[in-house]
Formats: sequence, structure tokens, C-alpha cells
Amino acid sequence: MLFAGTDTEGVAAGRITVAYRRWAEPRVVAGRVYRTNAGRIEIESIKEVNPDLIADTDDDLTLADRRNAKDVRRRLRGDESLPTFLIRFHLVEGADPREELAATADLSGEDLDELQAKLARLDEFSRTGPWTTKTLRLIESKPATRAADLAADLGRDTAGFKIDVRKLKNLGLTQSLEVGYQLSPRGIAYLSTL
Repeated sequence: MLFAGTDTEGVAAGRITVAYRRWAEPRVVAGRVYRTNAGRIEIESIKEVNPDLIADTDDDLTLADRRNAKDVRRRLRGDESLPTFLIRFHLVEGADPREELAATADLSGEDLDELQAKLARLDEFSRTGPWTTKTLRLIESKPATRAADLAADLGRDTAGFKIDVRKLKNLGLTQSLEVGYQLSPRGIAYLSTL
């Protein structure tokens, strides 16, 4: 989930704990933690609501930092025929485990074996064939390069490429930048073993 404008600050400060989204289907699951541009949040609940039935007296308006029901409806993005979801969440305090993992440059033999096994599995089940090492090497050679340009270098679509880089990030091998990516200390350490 992404937040815009002052909502980003409100979520990051813990003041906003409700969001309304218009999606074809739910994009979050209750009980899961998601990384957002405002920090990590845990989804408490998600339910479909009729935006026309949102009342000015609903407590959720205040928790979403909206003035009234009309303000909620005005800010909904996407096709009006799509369902609207009410999402309750809270900010998750503490360091992101991926960032801690990414900062770890010391790889034990066991760490390396586990990492190689996970990367081999990603390669094995990929529709595009082996991609993990090629992608890491490309990011190493072109840090801070737009994802679309990196994807084009590999002859891939941007959306699929971004999903794959997220998988590498979940293993602590890459870090997202304002534009593009870079290898993490763990990613640099891993490539040095190849």
C-alpha cells in the first residue's frame, strides 16, 4: 500500500490507522505486515464497504484523517465500478528485519548454502529461466538505474522484473533507492563468493 501527501506523515506518526481503497480485489490480508512509503504496517482488518453509505458520523473518518464522507469519496482513485475497501491497520515499530539482514555482510558457510538453495529455487520455478545472478550482476553494474531500463537490458517486462527484485530484497541482497536499486552489503558479499 502506498500513501500520498499528508497521509504519509499521518501514517508514519501513527495518527492515521484507517484507509479507504478502491481495488478490483483486496490487495492486503489481515494479520500480515506490509512495507509502505510511511513505514511498516500490520493489517488488522479489511472489509468491503459501500462508499455511498459512509456517514459523516463514522469514527473511521477521523482515523483516516478525512473531514467527512464526501471527502472520502472524492479521494478514492480508480474506476467507480470497483469495490471500495475499508482497511484498519497499525504502525509496526522497530527495525525492518530485511534491513538488518541486508546490512549483514558476514556470510557463514551455512548462510551461503541456504542463500544458494533459495536462489536456485527461484531460478528453477521462474518462467523466464535462471535470472537471479544475472539480475544481481546487472544491479551491481548499474546502481540507481530505473527499473524499466534494467528490465529492458534483460529483455523483461518492468512489472515482472520489479517483482523479482523484491524477492531478492526479501533475501537481503538488494536495497531500493529513490531511483532504482543497489546491492546491499549482504548482496555484495554473496556475489564475491561466486
